[in-house]
Amino acid sequence: MNWLKRIILFLLVIFILPALAHAGLWITKPRPSSWSTADWSSADILPKIPALSTAAIYVFSARTGGLKGAFATHSWIVTKQAGSQKYTRYDVVGWGTPVRRNLRPPDGKWYSNHPVIHHEIHGDEAQELIPVVENKISNYRWSKYGDYIVWPGPNSNTFVSTILSQIPQLATSTPATAVGRDYPSSNRWVSFKNGIFRITLGGYAGMVIGKDVGLELNFLGLVAGANHTTGAIKIPAFGTYSFI
Repeated sequence: MNWLKRIILFLLVIFILPALAHAGLWITKPRPSSWSTADWSSADILPKIPALSTAAIYVFSARTGGLKGAFATHSWIVTKQAGSQKYTRYDVVGWGTPVRRNLRPPDGKWYSNHPVIHHEIHGDEAQELIPVVENKISNYRWSKYGDYIVWPGPNSNTFVSTILSQIPQLATSTPATAVGRDYPSSNRWVSFKNGIFRITLGGYAGMVIGKDVGLELNFLGLVAGANHTTGAIKIPAFGTYSFI
């Protein structure tokens, strides 16, 4: 039984203790009591009136509400066509039909938590990719009422991760705190795509290896890992920290 004790100790030290530590910090912060009292207004990250000629694609994330926010972030995609001064935001939510368009301001706070831009593309490349993004969104497999499952997925982070993984030019990893991003987007639990080797046990546990992501281990949605090329480490619940 020594091997079982070692596994339990490993999971405790690498995943559970950091998550509990962040939860302890999280509960000391002021938070809205419910979604109705939360601030969903623009965080003033994007220009209110963007340049008419420039296309853009953004991937946003922000801590989610309640105690879930101690462990997880919410992700969404924003596009802006060349020749337009309007943004289009795409989210997946847990009530009604999951995929929503312009549910909130493009750079809106999420449960009063300020968002960050995790990835962005501008200009001609963005303009070429926007129709591809919209096509992938319209064909997202978990888009019907009742398809959303908060944990382990498919949830809002599964949505963004799935769309990005289908477009090589946007094949960026969502934040390490995006619980649900490792839920398998197909019935294959072992895959190699866009230079990333992935093993997943239905989103409950798994491993990811790739040049851009380094080595990641995930357990119950929590992610731990390191990337020697970027000097980054990923701490469960806390997120990614770079030392280069």
